[in-house]
Amino acid sequence: MSFPNTAARFARSPRTKAPRNGSTGQVAARGLTAADVMTRKLITLAPDTPVQEAIGTLLKNRISGAPVVGPGRSFLGVFSEKICMRVLLDAAAEQVPCCGTVGQYADADAQTVTEDTPLLTMVHLFNEGRFRRLPVLRHDADGRAEVVGQVSRRDVLWAAYDLGTFRPARETPHPLYLSGVRAADDAVPV
Repeated sequence: MSFPNTAARFARSPRTKAPRNGSTGQVAARGLTAADVMTRKLITLAPDTPVQEAIGTLLKNRISGAPVVGPGRSFLGVFSEKICMRVLLDAAAEQVPCCGTVGQYADADAQTVTEDTPLLTMVHLFNEGRFRRLPVLRHDADGRAEVVGQVSRRDVLWAAYDLGTFRPARETPHPLYLSGVRAADDAVPV
């Protein structure tokens, strides 16, 4: 059973329930991608932003991290609370106040996804990784990556909740089975 309008409805209002038609959310979740659940209005940081200012930005906006972008919204990395802890430790070790720029500390190897990354793939990435956000990138013909959004753990949870993933309509023989990760005939019984 497919839901052709699910992605469009979800994109308009991320808290709108998708049509159920008697199925579980797992069926509908197969068609959702990062583009459907991502946050598009991002707080970003420039690489030349002083660390102290960047920490203030994170605190004032109650966010745990932000993408670092260059000209044309090109992705340069992520600056997070965890990185801030490293900055504080470096400052304490050198016995100097926090200094430097976001570009010096940003995690350029941060995990990212593209707009067409499936929802269940992001669930897997969050489960396996220790990060809280996945910057969503769009690659142009020259290979440059532009930041177009971000998916947080909470965005994924809202999508799963809205689609009814946590409210199965029927008993399944393998409740931990993620249909988007393996084909049904490759499934290993739990």
